[in-house]
Amino acid sequence: MDNWVTGGFVYIVVWWVVLFAVLPWGVRTPDNPEPGMASSAPVEPRILRKFAITSLVALVVWLVIFGVERSGIISFHDMARDML
Repeated sequence: MDNWVTGGFVYIVVWWVVLFAVLPWGVRTPDNPEPGMASSAPVEPRILRKFAITSLVALVVWLVIFGVERSGIISFHDMARDML
């Protein structure tokens, strides 16, 4: 990651992937849903808590990606060059 813009884009992509993994955690559906409500709608979605968890997990994953890229174990520049 040559600059902060690339790092930011990688973080955003990682954040969205992690969000879709975190969203189903702790979901409980109502035993008797009200008329007009979807039976799969969660009782308490706790979305802000899930956003916070997503942000922390995404940061850890991003730091791993950043460390691997900086250490030279995997070179994204070499991968891109080999694709041409």
